[in-house]
Amino acid sequence: MARLVMKFGGTSVADMKSIRQAAKHVKREIDAGHEICVVVSAMAGTTNKLIEFCHDASNIHDAREYDAIVASGEQVSAGLMSIVLSEMGIKARSFAGWQVPIKTDDAHGAARIIEIDPDNLLNCMAENIVCVITGFQGVAPSLRVTTLGRGGSDTSAVAIAAAIKADRCDIYTDVDGVYTSDPRIVQKAQRLAKISFEEMLEMASLGAKVLQTRSVELAMAHKVRLCVRSTFDGHDYEQDNSNDQVFGTLVCDEDEIMEKQVVSGVTMVKGEAKITLRGVKDHPGVAAAVFGALADERIIVDMIVQNVSDDGRSTDITFTVPNSEYDKAMQALESTSNRFEYDDISGSKGSAKISVIGVGMRSHAGVASSMFNALADKKINIQLITTSEIKTSVLIEEEYGELAVRALHTHYGLDKNN
Repeated sequence: MARLVMKFGGTSVADMKSIRQAAKHVKREIDAGHEICVVVSAMAGTTNKLIEFCHDASNIHDAREYDAIVASGEQVSAGLMSIVLSEMGIKARSFAGWQVPIKTDDAHGAARIIEIDPDNLLNCMAENIVCVITGFQGVAPSLRVTTLGRGGSDTSAVAIAAAIKADRCDIYTDVDGVYTSDPRIVQKAQRLAKISFEEMLEMASLGAKVLQTRSVELAMAHKVRLCVRSTFDGHDYEQDNSNDQVFGTLVCDEDEIMEKQVVSGVTMVKGEAKITLRGVKDHPGVAAAVFGALADERIIVDMIVQNVSDDGRSTDITFTVPNSEYDKAMQALESTSNRFEYDDISGSKGSAKISVIGVGMRSHAGVASSMFNALADKKINIQLITTSEIKTSVLIEEEYGELAVRALHTHYGLDKNN
């Protein structure tokens, strides 16, 4: 017997038909003798409608009331799921975040979980009751309802799994796992049986939208094994007694993966803009001044490359921001030029960041150079390069993005054999 948290996203509870399909997955695990907690998102599109209501009521509104309104979507899903499970003969009850309780800070709209008291959940499970919990929300020290921000239901599920010491947290969605690349771009992309926390974190932050980045960070910190599974594929989900052989993608510690691929995935982020400051007078604090000016405007900076002149007196700094932040970033830098000196500023929109990711890169030399050769063979020019221990990223023109992804996917032997 295992203790599982099963999280169902908005598309998995979009309507009553979907909720009944999700409930069948819960029943399967109950029939197998497992202890179950369920975490649900709001029905697809509901949160957006509730946000629209808030803005229609007033463009400037109390964030505490905003949270009270948008949190109601998950309560509907939790209640409906509990009713459907009860109709199937399974004892179930719904929990709002404050009833668990999921204790958060008071940053309404983007709260962070401080603590979860698992006693209420454990007591229910001891009585063979399925706990159906609202994702995305908690309660502040002031006893006001808080929400965790977009994608917060994944974070709720992982945090609950850690609190009740679950054997695994299953994330049910509209895809059947994590793929080596976006199947819409690479038709031969393969579903990964296992992927490490670190690889998943890189992929989540680099455009793979299967899991929310905060949830992966939390899972890695608390060693909560995740499994990405589909609500809709109709698979039997047969598994052995060890509870490891599940259909989907298991996100786990690197030590659980016997054979580590050199490259596990290729990702693309479109809509990147490049900005270059030339002839920046090089002295202590200049980088802080440049990026402080952008931070003041809440502009997120991604890739950064700095080149120092031969005489060491000046430097060129190139970095990327989202296309949507380009004009704002240029204005911020030009208006704060009194904080640092530079000769020229230039930039352009319309780039894409292509990344290859794999824990095997730690122990294999030449991965980056082979990536550059593969792109050169396709006559694709590289604008910027950044690396980490398990990732190499390049910035290229966006029009060559999909070509680059397909070429690299084939180059690293990730194509599925038909």
